[in-house]
Amino acid sequence: MVLVVDALDPKDKASVTRPEPLPSLAGAGRGELCAALTSVGVPDKQLRMRVNQLWSWMYVRGVPSFDAMTDVSKDLRARLAERYSLDRPEIVSEQVSQDGTRKWLLRLRRSGTEVAAPEIETVYIPESDRGTLCISSQVGCTLTCTFCHTGTQRLVRNLSADEIVAQILVARDRIGDWPDAVAPDDGRLLPSTERKITNIVLMGMGEPLYNFDNVKAAMAIASDGEGLSVSKRRITLSTSGVVPEIARWGGEAQTMLAISLHAVRDDLRNELVPINKKYPISELLDACRSYPGLSNARRITFEYVMLKGVNDSLADAKALVQLLKGIPAKINLIPFNPWPGSQYECSDWEQIERFAEVVNKAGYASPVRTPRGRDIFAACGQLKSESLKIRASARGGSVTQSGTAGSGQGA
Repeated sequence: MVLVVDALDPKDKASVTRPEPLPSLAGAGRGELCAALTSVGVPDKQLRMRVNQLWSWMYVRGVPSFDAMTDVSKDLRARLAERYSLDRPEIVSEQVSQDGTRKWLLRLRRSGTEVAAPEIETVYIPESDRGTLCISSQVGCTLTCTFCHTGTQRLVRNLSADEIVAQILVARDRIGDWPDAVAPDDGRLLPSTERKITNIVLMGMGEPLYNFDNVKAAMAIASDGEGLSVSKRRITLSTSGVVPEIARWGGEAQTMLAISLHAVRDDLRNELVPINKKYPISELLDACRSYPGLSNARRITFEYVMLKGVNDSLADAKALVQLLKGIPAKINLIPFNPWPGSQYECSDWEQIERFAEVVNKAGYASPVRTPRGRDIFAACGQLKSESLKIRASARGGSVTQSGTAGSGQGA
């Protein structure tokens, strides 16, 4: 059974008059907290201490309101609450798969001249000894990868740093991943580890290197040892190949790197991943070879979606091995997850195993990624679009694409 929780129908919400929401500090960095405290009259000499207090309450304990900050004076809490909140993005729907995968459709606040509040999806993938959170960096995507549903939908805008961090807060709220929090009582898989979110992957919708500064700022908050404290070795950025930004990311952000490769020839990759026309395979792999900190202990992951009769021959497998020669690498083989209107099919399982055997014999770890969350359209490449169709069908209406998109095949 799939568990589904839906929020109010948007038509019902439209009839409810609400005051304009206060700006939220959920996901804010230290500089933003300092500015907020200054705006409510905190003296300069107290700012550092007060920022550290708020930081700990927000990112260690995960409190959703200023009232819970018991070591902050009541007067300061009241002044903060008059101007700000700690509200998370609105959860439009929550779905829990048979295999424990959890997917949240989140509605962001409108920004600038946006007519409608944009929506994104965030996916949590639990295993017995770890939990991976797949987060988005853009509303929609500029890329048009033909095997990915996201590629059929346009870019709306970049996510701000706080909107990226807020996805982590929502997930930790919902799975009880704060000190003394209660885990959901739905009988679905959660890791046996103390921390339920052990890994973060920037593999949701959007190309993170096209939102470099906001993603970098968000991951600095996520990896801060006095707050959310996710090790940079457990944060992975996935890119389709924005070559000029790869070395910069490694030097400045120092996280793990994943490359959405998917083909071993430029002509085919031009079709599957059109950014290849600008940055061909040779340039992409040169950037990988010079990635800062690259070593056998800090390998690059290459993602390779298995498309029947397109890129799954044994000749392709042998060419892949030759291409990556000399690069400390792991190769993730991803069974294609079909979506309505797709021109591709998933490779036969026997062919995937033969492909993996060639790669393994060459000395590369090449796990075949088990599809997760297919029953709730949370598998790689299946996200937002299907959620829109399901919600519209449930209301008996049609879908108008707002430009928001789903995850790429990397999730």
